[in-house]
Amino acid sequence: MLATLAGLLALVAGLALLLVPLLIPELSRQRDAVWGAVVLLLGLTLVTSSERLVGSPMLAVLCGTLLIGRLSVEVSQSRWRALSPEERQTLTSSERWQTSLQQLLAAGARLAALALELRQLAMGRFGQAKPAKSGGKRWIRPEIATPEASETSPDTQEPPVVRSLTEVDALIQASADNADAAKTTGEAG
Repeated sequence: MLATLAGLLALVAGLALLLVPLLIPELSRQRDAVWGAVVLLLGLTLVTSSERLVGSPMLAVLCGTLLIGRLSVEVSQSRWRALSPEERQTLTSSERWQTSLQQLLAAGARLAALALELRQLAMGRFGQAKPAKSGGKRWIRPEIATPEASETSPDTQEPPVVRSLTEVDALIQASADNADAAKTTGEAG
């Protein structure tokens, strides 16, 4: 439980450290992103392996969390003292925070729009590569049939094109009549 809580705090602290260059560039330093990633990795490790940390390893985690927290407070105070009084004044104004948040939201919206564009581009590219499956069997041919083409001739081997069930009945009747005619002519001859 304590390891999970320390891990969640480390995840929040790592995310805050990653956002410092975006929100408060006056307080950020060059390698803040690297240290933010390290703290995020620590938090992820603590959250995912919290059931293994019992006894003395848990005491080590607790002491490490306290040391990292104390060091973070010292670094933050040092950076705050390094600011000029004008910079301190602008950091405490609400207009500056509103501007920073608007810029962060605009960057997030642009990132979301780019991700959506990339998704649509990928779906379009991969969607064209695969042929669309048909819904089922096609019983009717797409060509326009003429009345002469609906009857089968001995010269062509293509099946007749029908548009309704009455034409199907007529074809069945015609084939039955042809079969009867073949039987009668074959028997007489």
